[in-house]
Amino acid sequence: MRRDYKGISINTSKNTHETVFELVGNGPEARIVDVPCGSGAFVQRLKDHGYQDVLAIDIEDDLEIDHGSFRQGDMTDRLPLDDESVDTLVCIDGIEHIDRQQDFIAEVLRVLRPGGEFIVSTPNISSIRSRWKWLLTGHHNKCNSPLDENNPGPLHHIGLLSFPEIRYLLHSAGFQIEQVATNRSKAVSWLYLPLAPFLYLATSLAYHRRGKMEQTKLICNDVKKSMFSLPLLLGETMIIRAVRQ
Repeated sequence: MRRDYKGISINTSKNTHETVFELVGNGPEARIVDVPCGSGAFVQRLKDHGYQDVLAIDIEDDLEIDHGSFRQGDMTDRLPLDDESVDTLVCIDGIEHIDRQQDFIAEVLRVLRPGGEFIVSTPNISSIRSRWKWLLTGHHNKCNSPLDENNPGPLHHIGLLSFPEIRYLLHSAGFQIEQVATNRSKAVSWLYLPLAPFLYLATSLAYHRRGKMEQTKLICNDVKKSMFSLPLLLGETMIIRAVRQ
């Protein structure tokens, strides 16, 4: 779905850019990196709100804006940034398109200053609607059918992540999740809410057993609390703000 910001194309779901911007905790004096920057809509939004030190990174220059600070970079390779040189790194709907996600997060950790923030959005496959679709079809929401393996491309969702998976990647790398949000909850998603008590019971039983066996009860309880928050139960896009420890 392509929308636009002041005529600049946006290849993400409605309200995602707005929600990500609201989560940015650093002020206009901060150095912010947007990767993958795409057409530059989020970069332009930052500039419109007074941010001056904004760096755009993508595998190729598809900017539709006048912006001198662009660097070519691959999310599966070393980012073209110095160690501890960034205050905020934003990754809007990019992480699900790569296979080396752990390496990318390690790179984000490397370039962020201590206390720096990482804001990442990705399709919310932890929602009830997406889990129901997986049960019936074997495909999550936002990836409703088999990918075209004869024509692989960078827009394919080859690495969809659930909340427990992305939390593990972030926390094990040295981040701490501070906020979990969503862009919106579609009306159809509320129709699945009656399933929540059954999911809660099944999750509680599984987490209790494994948490006791593996000495991870605190982690299990914390993950379950997030999983049954409205943004994750009903949200279309999962948006996370994590801070480098």
